[in-house]
Amino acid sequence: MSFIALILSLALAPLLLSIINRSKAVIAGRRGAPLLQPYFNLTRLLQKGVVYSDVSSGLVQLSPVVNLAVLCCCVVLVPLGPIPAILHFSGDFILLAYLMGMGRFITMLGALDTGSSFEGMGASREAFFAALAEPAFFLTMAGLARITGAQSLNDILQTINSEHWLHATPSLLLIAVAFFLVFLAENARIPIDDPTTHLELTMIHEVMILDHSGPDLAMIEYGVALKIWLLAAIFAALFVPPGTNVLWLPLFLLLMVAIGMLVAMVESSMARLRLIRVPQLLISAGVFAGLALFLEFVQ
Repeated sequence: MSFIALILSLALAPLLLSIINRSKAVIAGRRGAPLLQPYFNLTRLLQKGVVYSDVSSGLVQLSPVVNLAVLCCCVVLVPLGPIPAILHFSGDFILLAYLMGMGRFITMLGALDTGSSFEGMGASREAFFAALAEPAFFLTMAGLARITGAQSLNDILQTINSEHWLHATPSLLLIAVAFFLVFLAENARIPIDDPTTHLELTMIHEVMILDHSGPDLAMIEYGVALKIWLLAAIFAALFVPPGTNVLWLPLFLLLMVAIGMLVAMVESSMARLRLIRVPQLLISAGVFAGLALFLEFVQ
């Protein structure tokens, strides 16, 4: 059963990204691209050639492969609603965080290896904002562990039920808000970054991949979709009842669609924050998660 979650995650990750883009188009009054457009884009990129700079080393070629590999490893640690994770153990969310951190680190190295000061600027911002987002992530996980009494990500997400929401509503709401802010930051979405622009000096993630093309860019784009899917799966699992009821999986997938629409609404209703405001937002996420943890300790 767990391998079904692996297959669904790998197959449906680009579709969630497409739902976000299509929802933004509908909100803006446009028709938007077909839902299968990300798959078409990946197929087209895989058929193209690759161009590398003369001043770069093998890090540029290595970074897309390693980034995609660690994200695929993350898939086995995250449950898919009622379907348990393939691999789970006490403290596995720490491994999850540092696997994603490894992917971010190798992407930054690839950006620095190009010799471009523009990409180096994006890598610097990525490192700074990640240093603020990771504490908020760990605090949300600590709060959930305190509420559920579980110590692995799989057990935490498959233990939360209506009783927890009834007795720890303020804490869970604070955790949900904090995790959603972390979700936006980790995936470089508005208001942290704009994934649709390549022309401004305030870019973060997009500027780091400007020198990638062909299959390398396909791996990066697929990795982006996979990371969105993984973090959205954690967020959606907070609201799915535990158990093995066959109805929970369709409910979970509907929640994933709802999260995609929520991201689209956020991106359509506000502009990207000024860079000096982004740290304040991420610190706020940490404060929300820390307050939730504090409330659980004093109860």
